Amino acid sequence: MIKLNGLYPPLPTSFKEDENLYLLKIQENIQKLCTHDLAGILVLGSNGELVMLSKEEKKKVYETARKAIPAGKLMIAGSGAQSTRETIELSKIASGSGADAVLVLSPSYYKGQMSSEALAVFYHDVADNSPVPVIIYNMPSNSGLDMDAETILAAAQHDNIIGLKDSGGNLVKMGAVIKNAKPNFQVLAGSAGFLLPALSLGAVGGILALANIAPELCLDIYKSFLAGDMDSAQKYQLDAVELNTAVTRKWGVPALKTAMDHLGLYGGPVRKPLLPLNGSIKSQLIELINKSFPE
Repeated sequence: MIKLNGLYPPLPTSFKEDENLYLLKIQENIQKLCTHDLAGILVLGSNGELVMLSKEEKKKVYETARKAIPAGKLMIAGSGAQSTRETIELSKIASGSGADAVLVLSPSYYKGQMSSEALAVFYHDVADNSPVPVIIYNMPSNSGLDMDAETILAAAQHDNIIGLKDSGGNLVKMGAVIKNAKPNFQVLAGSAGFLLPALSLGAVGGILALANIAPELCLDIYKSFLAGDMDSAQKYQLDAVELNTAVTRKWGVPALKTAMDHLGLYGGPVRKPLLPLNGSIKSQLIELINKSFPE
């Protein structure tokens, strides 16, 4: 079984000014990030603007990323869609493009009908048909649907479902999943804002937006924890909170891309209907980045 231990940046998708894919910049960003001791890369997660891309574009991103990710580092590919059929199709495309595992966001458009049973059946159907292992993705701030522990545990019973990325930050629920899941079920923190508490409960790593712009800080938290140096881990965790909040819940993908541009990676434009940061917020973000990374 694939071991998910370690940290993964959820790579933003690079666009040109006309909003077309900028595949060269995707490749260059991956190459720069992979100089750090990261376990791999997630492409087309929430920060990758997955829902903004056509099926053909998603395939191009998968293929481009796989070529750029070095051997020995995992490629996790977002493949969630609103229908089971499309999710299976995207999972097969991702697998054919070289993904090691797929990250599947729960469907949520008909959230009133997304009972625990419906979600478990969805994940089991996908896992039955995906050529690569499936990771459950709980992201309530984007989907508007927060899976409870019982739902996650029911879905996790499938042999081809190997883990969970939980971005909700409910540590009580995370603990219940870790305690009651099958052996070797792997939980990943979905935000650097609660990486250390998640590791303390038994998470094996994280998929962290902050790892795109501050990979070493995220790795400092992770490695200090593994070394048993909780004082240092706590210090690094507290250092991460403010900047992480700015590029996740507060200002989102536009802020993450702006931060990447400022720090020597390629962020570039977002796809509409997302809008770039206005001047005031951009100034606040740059000031925060400069405070977080003093010369």
